[in-house]
Amino acid sequence: MVAEDMHIVRGALVALLRLEPDIDVVAEVASGNEILPVARSTGVQVAVIDIDLPGKDGLTAAGELHEHLPACRTLILTSLGRPGTLRRALAAKVSGFLLKDAPPDKLANAIRGVVAGRRMVDGDLALAAWDTVDCPLTGREIDVLRLAAEGYETVEVAAQLYLSAGTVRNYLTTVVAKLNARNRVDAIRIAKEAGWL
Repeated sequence: MVAEDMHIVRGALVALLRLEPDIDVVAEVASGNEILPVARSTGVQVAVIDIDLPGKDGLTAAGELHEHLPACRTLILTSLGRPGTLRRALAAKVSGFLLKDAPPDKLANAIRGVVAGRRMVDGDLALAAWDTVDCPLTGREIDVLRLAAEGYETVEVAAQLYLSAGTVRNYLTTVVAKLNARNRVDAIRIAKEAGWL
């Protein structure tokens, strides 16, 4: 299955993969919300997932696949070659992580590798992740910051996370301090550049 929201990119990926004699593309989806239902109905062995999808993001969808269909391998494709993003992907138990600008044969070989039970990760990115600092934010702080980054106001973040508005403000203040940021916008920028969001 190929999960990519950009139609031209998805079409190109599918066309390239169909040139491989041992790879059969059985499904294409454009949003993260479609991944688990389509995977269940088609019985796919590998889901090639863009990290930035509408609805559920690719990492959330990959985590759901790991939980509900552990036999289905997940290969994340991204243009975000940041060590923090790779760490988040590995924490979501993905089978592989590949940059979108990789040569086409590298994608086909990564799919073969994850089917064989290996973890396939871009080597340069793996080395960079080894040398980076761990994210100082807690899971809840990341949740709050992610919603703030999506443009939600404090009361909307509070409602979505079942918190009080004061608690959300406290989380945001803590995040700004932990990241040594000037304000919440700067904290969002820092977290995105590090691949934590």
